[in-house]
Formats: sequence, C-alpha cells, structure tokens
Amino acid sequence: MTIFKAIILGIIQGIAEFLPISSSAHLIIFPYLFGWEESSLAFDIALHFGTMMAVLVIFFKDWWNLFIGAIKDIKTKKKSTNGKMFWYLVVATIPAALVGFFLDDIIEKVIRNNIWIIATALAVMGLLIFLGDKWASHHYKREKKFEDITLKESIIIGISQAFAVIPGFSRSGTTILAGRLQGISKEAITKFTFLLSVPVICGATILKVTDLELTKEVIIGIISSFAMGVIAIKFLLNYIKKHDFSVFAFYRVILALIVFVKLIFF
Repeated sequence: MTIFKAIILGIIQGIAEFLPISSSAHLIIFPYLFGWEESSLAFDIALHFGTMMAVLVIFFKDWWNLFIGAIKDIKTKKKSTNGKMFWYLVVATIPAALVGFFLDDIIEKVIRNNIWIIATALAVMGLLIFLGDKWASHHYKREKKFEDITLKESIIIGISQAFAVIPGFSRSGTTILAGRLQGISKEAITKFTFLLSVPVICGATILKVTDLELTKEVIIGIISSFAMGVIAIKFLLNYIKKHDFSVFAFYRVILALIVFVKLIFF
C-alpha cells in the first residue's frame, strides 16, 4: 500500500459510502481494474472509520439529540420522538451486526474474492433501486417524514442492511430501497441511512482493530475518506431534493458491465 493508493482508495470510499453505489465493491473493483494488489478487509474498514467520522461531524447534533432523548425517556418514563428514533436505529443495527459477526470468515475468504458475485450484485441492485424508487414515487401520494418511521419499518430497513455485507449490494443502496418501498421520503430515508451507518461501522471497526497496523498510509487513507465523505454527504442531501436515484442505478449497471467485459475478454 503506497500513499498514493491510500489517498485514491480513501477518496473512493468517501464518495461511494454515502452514494448508493457500494463502497465495498469499489474498494475491490478499482484495484482489480487498475491491476493493484487488493487491500485487506481491515484496511477497508479503516477507510469506513473515516467516513463514520464524517457522519458524526455532520450529524453530531442529531445523534446528540437522539441520545439525550433516549436518556430522558428512561428517566421520565415518557416517549419522545428523539428517544423513539434512537432505539429504532439501535434495533435496525442488529441484523447487520449479527450477519457480519457470524459470517465474517465467509465474506472475507469467499465473497470478497469473487468479482463475478460483486459485479452481479452491483447490476441487480442498480436495477432494483431504479425500479423501486420509480414505483414509490408513483405509488405513494404522501411520503413519510423521518419522525414518522415506525418500528416495523426500521426492522425491515435493518434486515435489508444485512445484505450489504456482500460487496456490491451497498449498505446505503439496500436501506434506501427498503425505505422507498415503504413510502418513506427520499430525504427521510437518506438521513436514516446516514445515521444508521455509525453503529454498524463502529462495530466492524472494533472487530477488525486488532488486524490493523496503524501506518502512515492507513492514517492518510482515513483522512482522505473522512474529507471526501463530508463532501459526499452534503452533495447527496442537496441532490435528492430535486432528483431521484436513477443516475446511481445507471452508474452501477455500467460499472458492472465494464467489469464483466474485463472478466470475459481480458
């Protein structure tokens, strides 16, 4: 791992983590396309840690209010919107945490080494995101706001996130799709997805921290993923106010086709 590669992979992680295009797939596919040696899962998680810090910086006030709301609810034995949403995010974290914990070896040794599976997941999820977002826009006359998300919807979103342990599915892609299919607005599910990334990435970082050597390349990669993550979050939050997720769906399919071409002919 050189400093140049660490910066490039950090930038890729920062962009891809929050856009519904699968950062894990990009961290595998781009080295494959450029002929670089694939980075370890521990290094990838270090880059994810950088993007988690980006979420905490931008949504610090939201997380603080959610946490304080949950504490107040326990003390006063009353229910508040912030307290409710805090526990919904906790519940939505559980499926991915369980899958990641028990299937860690299979993910790292089998799935991460199969470019066919990753490219196929990219293309399939691209089509599903496109069709699901279009269907939701026409099917639901009144879409739900962030504070209207229910426990049942949170659980479904959490289960969908569990599929993202397979590179190519995309954590943000699966959760956004699950939210849109349940009538949650683009802005609301995007915010829920960003907040949901914190406990999942934090847990993955803790699991892999012993495998990671904190070299200057790793530190630079974390810094670049953090900086690019801040930009990507702000971009997507503004972009979805006037646009849908079609461009990301098309990009996923095109990238998958490029990978298929290389696999078959080169």
